[in-house]
Amino acid sequence: MTAAAQDSRQVREPVLPRTCIVLRAVLSSTGGLKLRDADESKLDTQRIQQAIEQCPQGQAVELKADGEHDAFLSGPLELRTGRTLVIDKGVVLFGSRNPRNYDISPGVCGTLTEGGHGCKAIINGDHAAHAAVMGEGAIDGRGGEQILGKHFSWWDLAEQARHTNKNQNCPRIMILSHCNDFTLYKVKLRNSPNFHVYYGQGNGFTAWGVIINTPKNARNTDGIDPGSSTNVTITHCYIHAGDDQVAIKAGETGPSTNVTIAHNHFYTGHGVSIGSETVGGASRIRVSDLTIDGADNGIRIKSNSSRGGHVHDITYDDVCIRNTKNPIFMDSNYSFYGKARDKLPLFTGITLHNVHIFGGGKITLDGYDKDHRLQMNFDNVTASGTPPVVSAKYADITLGPGPVSLKIEGPDVHATGQPVQKAANNSCESRFVPMPQE
Repeated sequence: MTAAAQDSRQVREPVLPRTCIVLRAVLSSTGGLKLRDADESKLDTQRIQQAIEQCPQGQAVELKADGEHDAFLSGPLELRTGRTLVIDKGVVLFGSRNPRNYDISPGVCGTLTEGGHGCKAIINGDHAAHAAVMGEGAIDGRGGEQILGKHFSWWDLAEQARHTNKNQNCPRIMILSHCNDFTLYKVKLRNSPNFHVYYGQGNGFTAWGVIINTPKNARNTDGIDPGSSTNVTITHCYIHAGDDQVAIKAGETGPSTNVTIAHNHFYTGHGVSIGSETVGGASRIRVSDLTIDGADNGIRIKSNSSRGGHVHDITYDDVCIRNTKNPIFMDSNYSFYGKARDKLPLFTGITLHNVHIFGGGKITLDGYDKDHRLQMNFDNVTASGTPPVVSAKYADITLGPGPVSLKIEGPDVHATGQPVQKAANNSCESRFVPMPQE
């Protein structure tokens, strides 16, 4: 079973490695969802970390249930080169609610500051090549539960930050930096206080069969964010989140290239995004066999003049979008922070092929200015039911050869081509399926 790839690797379904150490749960959850307050100080961090350190490369530490005991509680863990953490089906690894366990600087995690990023993640990897997190169990970040010593949750803190000029310091479930050939397989991630997975400056990342489930109103809870990385595959995943399901970033640390996003289902959230950091350049990205149902945004590229760069060679193929506020959103003036600079966004060589939209919404096609124009090709892009409203400027749009049922016009917009008038729409029959239940 091979994923269709723009990722230059031969990506196949992962296989669990041999187990070196089995750790048995000593805590019990309530229906796999809650941990007793009386158990909040009974951390498993040390014994899990010790097992990771002792495990030979190429093997796995396995977290298993023991009768009615099905839960582990942990602060930050550090992955090591060649080691895998396996969470068995029916087992939940809960993140600690104590902000002091995550502090990078003393007393910062769980507060608002100017810069943010003051917390370690639950799972951390730094130059941990060939590491992995696997299994059909769950990691629960407990973002909606009260922070110990506070009268609010991690998500409440994020909402407080929305109304200030500061940033929340909330832990992520995973931060993986320079972790070449990293695998995330089948695990369930839920209720992250911040991003679920950030993968940065690596070569080779596979997320296969992952289920991410966090409420729509949980701010800044991105699903999977690859940044300044190459050879990335995200496939057979189901993502319900409070922000971008996937956000491909390309900041000052370098470009993002050779990315495959295939055979996925997205629900509430902000869609499959490129940006907002694009100064490093993003290219050779392929999105295929994607279903988006009930999101705020569908297909989105976002940047602005403080962090923009060249985004090109991007193809979306076989995409079904339903009941989404912004089915297609090309945004050259996204959420501007700070003073304008000369890092201007340029989006070119973007192709939409076999895209079908249901339920109206708004399509935005905005280039930055007359010299930094949006360049796109619409080939078999159609809408059923209420047609979307289209807003466009500074854009060069090629239509066809397949049908296009959208009327694209606006200031300094040039639409060319001769799409056929009658052809089969991209079939979305049976594509909209419910979010999997645990």
